[in-house]
Amino acid sequence: GKSTDAFRGFRQASFPTNSWVVDGGALKSLPRRQVDLITRETYEDFELELEWKVAKEANSGIMFHVSEAEPETFVTGPEMQIVDDANTDDGANPKTSAGSLYDLIAPTNKVCHPAGEWNHIRLIVQGNHVEHWMNGVKILEYTLGTERLKALIADSKFKAWPRFAQEKTGYIALQNHGNSVWFRKIRVRRF
Repeated sequence: GKSTDAFRGFRQASFPTNSWVVDGGALKSLPRRQVDLITRETYEDFELELEWKVAKEANSGIMFHVSEAEPETFVTGPEMQIVDDANTDDGANPKTSAGSLYDLIAPTNKVCHPAGEWNHIRLIVQGNHVEHWMNGVKILEYTLGTERLKALIADSKFKAWPRFAQEKTGYIALQNHGNSVWFRKIRVRRF
């Protein structure tokens, strides 16, 4: 929340100051211009920890193994959904609710604080094994490349993007979906 040095805009060389600002010790997305943030470094096996909160009706996400060879972050990067569950259509659908593997796997046993309150997440990617944690509880896990995940992808909008969930390494992205969302206490640890 003090420096933007670890991030830049997706497919940009610099930090997109017209799309993101530092606000009260957190990175905040600005609705006027939607540019996703990506880490300056790529990651293969890692643990990401951060806190997030959203404005009412806001939607965002955290993608990983993102490639800049495609036009959008979500074309290659699986997404841990960030959303106001109580006030959005995405939040009403378990497969697109906060903490989900967006549009593919619903979280279970989740405790999600409402819009305007901070939530803590851990995203663990180790080899093909991925875990989503929210507020101290593991809410889902999956294995990249399995027949189960391939079947879920084949039955979703992601089937149109052959590189989706195929990269072994890549950037971590914070999505600006046109709403106000805040991220703070961002830490990445490599395995």
